Amino acid sequence: MIILGISGSPKKNGNTEFLLNEALKVASEMGFRPKKLLCSESKVGFCIDCGDCAKGKPCSIDDDMDKYYESMLEADGFIVASPVYFGSITAQLKAIFDRTLPFRRQGLKLKDKVGCGITVGGARNGGQEKAMETIHAWMHIHGIIVVGDNNHFGGIAVRPASEDRIGRNTVVASTSKLCDLLENLKDKK
Repeated sequence: MIILGISGSPKKNGNTEFLLNEALKVASEMGFRPKKLLCSESKVGFCIDCGDCAKGKPCSIDDDMDKYYESMLEADGFIVASPVYFGSITAQLKAIFDRTLPFRRQGLKLKDKVGCGITVGGARNGGQEKAMETIHAWMHIHGIIVVGDNNHFGGIAVRPASEDRIGRNTVVASTSKLCDLLENLKDKK
């Protein structure tokens, strides 16, 4: 089974990507096939509400979003990570979220997949939970089953992430729970 990790950070090799790599390593060790997409390597434009997707047409914007569409459809689970920018996710990640509207309008194509979030801020209470709310809202709108770390909302860390033992533990716990749930769901099919 495939777990797609999405880093919403525009920075290459930063704290968000570090935590996402930790999560995908856990998924790999639990027998899943990790795949990763990085906003730092993508150009995704903003949704312009042209209405084409409501008519069953492909998105009219020509950019890197096609690789997100393809990867999201093939994935069984998602790990979405973002740094905190003014109390929420990055504009780059929000653009990706908005551009997934065709999946909702064309039959809830992400429904019953499983997802968790990772957020990292500049202070222990630096807006991570508000950013996590945005990630969870995107998942709920698509019918994705949302998991946390058994105690809180998911992987919530403070930078520098490599030194945040508590935050890294929440990332590992959230990823482990995501993988456990996917295994349980697979066994029931």
